[in-house]
Amino acid sequence: MTLPETIAPAVPVTIDDVRAAHARIRESIVRTPTFISKTLSELTGATVYLKFENLQFTAAYKERGALNTLLQLDAAARAKGVIAASAGNHAQGIAYHAHRLGIPATIVMPTNTPIVKVTQTEGHGAKVVLEGDTFDAAYAHARQLEQECGYTFVHPFDDVRVIAGQGTVALEMLEDVPAIDTFLTPIGGGGLISGMAVVAAAADHPIEVVGVEAELYPSMYNRINGTQYPCAGETLAEGIAVKEPGSVTSGMVRELVDDIVLVSERSLEQAVSLLLQIEKSVVEGAGAAGLAALLEHPDRFKGKTVGVVLCGGNIDTRLLANVLLRDLARSGRLARLRIRLQDQPGALYHVVRIFSEQRVNIIEIYHQRVFTTLPAKGLITDIECESRDRAHLDRLVAALKAADYEVTPVELA
Repeated sequence: MTLPETIAPAVPVTIDDVRAAHARIRESIVRTPTFISKTLSELTGATVYLKFENLQFTAAYKERGALNTLLQLDAAARAKGVIAASAGNHAQGIAYHAHRLGIPATIVMPTNTPIVKVTQTEGHGAKVVLEGDTFDAAYAHARQLEQECGYTFVHPFDDVRVIAGQGTVALEMLEDVPAIDTFLTPIGGGGLISGMAVVAAAADHPIEVVGVEAELYPSMYNRINGTQYPCAGETLAEGIAVKEPGSVTSGMVRELVDDIVLVSERSLEQAVSLLLQIEKSVVEGAGAAGLAALLEHPDRFKGKTVGVVLCGGNIDTRLLANVLLRDLARSGRLARLRIRLQDQPGALYHVVRIFSEQRVNIIEIYHQRVFTTLPAKGLITDIECESRDRAHLDRLVAALKAADYEVTPVELA
């Protein structure tokens, strides 16, 4: 089946716009690879191709839409400069390419933006203005400066030039893997999936377009389905934690996107960990959302040839460490066991001996005598340990219980 090159008139971005954007930006961005992941394919039941947009210079696809917009500014707009509101990848994409093109750039960020993001953005040559405690406050201040100073505002997603630039991701994926029949794409404001959906609609074979949102921020899902799920909370996928999607992008998603699925925080954590372990690639929570959907909804994509965009790799190193350690705990390779002991000589020695017999490595031991509901001669000992896998840990617990110890694993949320 061949789909028409032109799509519904209501859609403000065409395949020609995306192709023109690609011709415009292709020499100044990284042509990131699209590789099959045999291990993830076996794990999920789909044929999984990964687009490594985390390999862009600023580690995110946002450069594409930013650069496509900057290159279309006239001389007067370039001279006055551009402004954006962002604490993430859009800020760095604008800052990097504006500096490269000699265009003054101002980025407004909330006052609580991590210093590393401020420093990185300034390092790309932009002026950073810290304003307000929320993104909405920063956004409002950016629009005020736009009017006062004559800057050109570059929206992170609700701009046809940005959408066309982001759609170039899909063009490259289909050039590399024409057999893709499903795009699985994270949704924040909707710029990336809107551009990719335009490319899918113009392909020479049917391509299903499925969006992915974090359960805590189902803003586009609400907009399209008429639901009112809350958008709040601390999510690993802060790059797609958008409370209000764009008006332009919402219309395009309604017209061109086939489905939106939601993913849990646990699936996002697992996806980030698997991409590092299996693909040796650092991906932020939002960038791992596509894989999270494959893990959480395997029946939905089983047997399909799925193109997944790893849209960003900017994750705080401490957060990444926490995610990896939590994944080890869930797999049984790392555990904390709470054991009830009698407060008498040799009690801890006898417990430790069982760990030794089972060849389980002890990492740390915590004694608790005072803050406990046990009698005065009782105590609680928490032992953090490292095992080979879940079965190995289960054998340790069984051995402790066989020796008449009361054992309780301390579970993660």
